[in-house]
Amino acid sequence: MMSTLPKLTLRAGLAVGYDQPLASLPEDVTLAGGTHFLLARNGRGKTTLLRTVARTLKALKGSFEAQGRIQFLPEDLKFDTEIPVQSIFKAMIPKAARQAALELAGKIELDVKKPYGKLSTGNRRKTNLIVTEFSTDPAGANILLLDEPFSGLDAYAREIFEDLWVRSSGTIMRLVSCHPDYDSMGMPSALIIHGGSIVHATGSTQTWNQLKQQLN
Repeated sequence: MMSTLPKLTLRAGLAVGYDQPLASLPEDVTLAGGTHFLLARNGRGKTTLLRTVARTLKALKGSFEAQGRIQFLPEDLKFDTEIPVQSIFKAMIPKAARQAALELAGKIELDVKKPYGKLSTGNRRKTNLIVTEFSTDPAGANILLLDEPFSGLDAYAREIFEDLWVRSSGTIMRLVSCHPDYDSMGMPSALIIHGGSIVHATGSTQTWNQLKQQLN
C-alpha cells in the first residue's frame, strides 16, 4: 500500500544535464509534503532537474528516490486548440474531482466553454494548473513538478492556487520552478542552483530578497 506522505530524496552525487553536467548535489536533500521552490538563473538547470525527477531525462550520475505519484507540468504544455476547456477537464480530471475543478475555474474567471486556442496565455496557464492539481490522488502521496506555473497569471489567481497548495500540503509535495516577482515572497524551503551545485536553503522567514543574492 502506498504511503499518503510524499517524499523526494536527491542523493549526493546526483548530476543532471545533457552531454555535460549542468548541476549536481554535494549532499543528500530530502523534500517532504508542502511547497519547495527551485531557483536559478536561466540555463542553469531548473527544467533539467525537473525533467530528471520526472524520469523523462536520465541522470548523468547518481540517483534519487521518490515516494509518491509523480506528475510533471512543463512550461510549454498545450492542448488541442479546438477543444473547449470543459472537455479537457472531462478527459483529464477524474469524475469525483471535476465539480471542484469547475468551481475553481469559475472563481478565477476561466471560461470553460471557450476553446483552448482562444484563451489568453494566462487562462491557458490556469487550465493547465487546474488539470494538474485535480488529477492528483486524494488517498495517496503525490509529487507535482511545476515549471514556471505562474507565468502570465494574474495576482488573484496566483493567490488562489497558493492557498490551495497550503491546504493540500499534507499529501502533495510540490517542487516549483519560478521567477518570483516581488522581494517579500516567502520561500521557507528552496533548492538553489548556483556555481554548478544544487543546495537546499531553509528558514521560516526566508524570502526571495534574501535568496536571490545567492544566484550567479
